Amino acid sequence: MTSEDLAYAKRLGKLYRLPVPDSGITQNWLTSMLLRVDVLPEALVLTQAANESAWGTSRFATEANNFFGQWCYTKGCGLVPLQRVEGMTHEVANFDSVQQSIHGYFMNVNRNNAYRELRDIRYKLHIEGQDLLSHGTATELTQGLLRYSERGQAYVDDLQAMIRHNQGFWLQ
Repeated sequence: MTSEDLAYAKRLGKLYRLPVPDSGITQNWLTSMLLRVDVLPEALVLTQAANESAWGTSRFATEANNFFGQWCYTKGCGLVPLQRVEGMTHEVANFDSVQQSIHGYFMNVNRNNAYRELRDIRYKLHIEGQDLLSHGTATELTQGLLRYSERGQAYVDDLQAMIRHNQGFWLQ
């Protein structure tokens, strides 16, 4: 491994919140990193964006470039939901650009412990040699998003229905 390889691994470790151990890159670190650094099918990403942003028309999408309903927890970090439950303090994150929103979504899904199940499902499919970009995979991965919405299984069911309904638009 070159010093450039190690520097790249350290940058990835920082980005994905999985620092390279002081002892160097180990098989455990590589396995953990591979759980986080992998693809997400377009059917899943676009379906969640459509669902969370009301097809790009929501207040959060138009005023805050937030297409994935991502929350933040520092006062002033975003927009206060108009129907936020009393006692809650979260806001819906503000992004400077759509690209930032997309990046934030990928980082959220790929490193937040709430979506570990999605990463486990994806890793299992990867090991089995399944097509990770198929709409079938997108549907399977929705099972790892139960905690993405307060609606739980109803949210997952909605995503699956949207993926199915739009099946003709996904690359095979």
